[in-house]
Amino acid sequence: MKNELNSIGIDKKPSDTTVVVAMSGGVDSSTVAGMMKKEGFKVIGITLKLYDEGQEVASSKQCCSGQDIMDAKRVAHKLGIDHKILYYQNKFKKGVIDNFVNSYLKGETPIPCVQCNQTVKFKDLFEVSKELKADAMITGHYVKSITLDGQTNMYRAIDENRDQSYFLFNTSKEQLNFLRFPLGGMLKNETRDIAKKLKLNVADKPDSQDICFVPNGDYVSVIQKFRPDSLQKGNIKDLNGKVIGVHDGIINFTIGQRKGIKVSNEEALYVIKINSDKNEIIVGPREKLGQKKILINNLNLLANESEFENNILVKVRSTGKLLDANINIKNKNNAEVNLKIPEDGISPGQACVFYKKDKLGFKVLGGGWI
Repeated sequence: MKNELNSIGIDKKPSDTTVVVAMSGGVDSSTVAGMMKKEGFKVIGITLKLYDEGQEVASSKQCCSGQDIMDAKRVAHKLGIDHKILYYQNKFKKGVIDNFVNSYLKGETPIPCVQCNQTVKFKDLFEVSKELKADAMITGHYVKSITLDGQTNMYRAIDENRDQSYFLFNTSKEQLNFLRFPLGGMLKNETRDIAKKLKLNVADKPDSQDICFVPNGDYVSVIQKFRPDSLQKGNIKDLNGKVIGVHDGIINFTIGQRKGIKVSNEEALYVIKINSDKNEIIVGPREKLGQKKILINNLNLLANESEFENNILVKVRSTGKLLDANINIKNKNNAEVNLKIPEDGISPGQACVFYKKDKLGFKVLGGGWI
């Protein structure tokens, strides 16, 4: 006789179900651990040590700092759950920081949080969870996962201001079937209310805002630390190829940038293109920023190609809105996205994530890299 499915969709009693909770030390993952414990699941909290602060004092606005690890330990002790710390500094350096630095040196605008989820959190932690014989891995991400007929699909969270589906587009189908996201149907203030009721020490902790290994958002200093030769002067050119200025290094620029170009002109100039091969910045008026055609590589598809036939929406930056588009999937790795209305500031190195609205919400169909 089968048991009734528990709250995370598994055919076991909570007391017979082992879950690994990825605990960053923030309020979201701590609350999820508390929710699972309260429901009677066997909970193992795991915190990842991803980088060494060195002589720098980690800001409370960063995630995965030394303070966060201590906060996670305190929460685990309060809840009475097992807690493990995994030291992944080398994995993180190779899979995330090196990629971040190399991407900027190629004139791209990388998203290290996607790389972290793809290479460390959902790959290595997924494997550790399996080794611990866990039935599921739980995270505090704001994204919905809905399981039907044994297959799990990802949907945008109901709290659009907190939705993190853009950062999770590279999750594999196998990982998605193993992952659970209890906060996807909740608002942030509801999460904090639960944390307060559970009397967790992180209930009022500010949200992390900066990239964990980039203190105060100063990514240029991080790149210089790992690649001291990265700041090479080069030409700033207009759209006709005329040299109109000199820059101090292409890592100081992103597509669509207006401030900091330091070239006097009658009308405002924007970065239109970054040519890393020639160490050049190409600038022009804002109307030249708009693009309708985007080439995507390294696709990760979470839906059948038949679902891409019409009514597709895409997101081309984490803070951007959903845009109407047509998608032509060329092969397993490449696609062409055609926006119905031109969009400014589309940057190589960013993700383009595909969505489709159905009766359950905005379903994530996958995505790729611009």
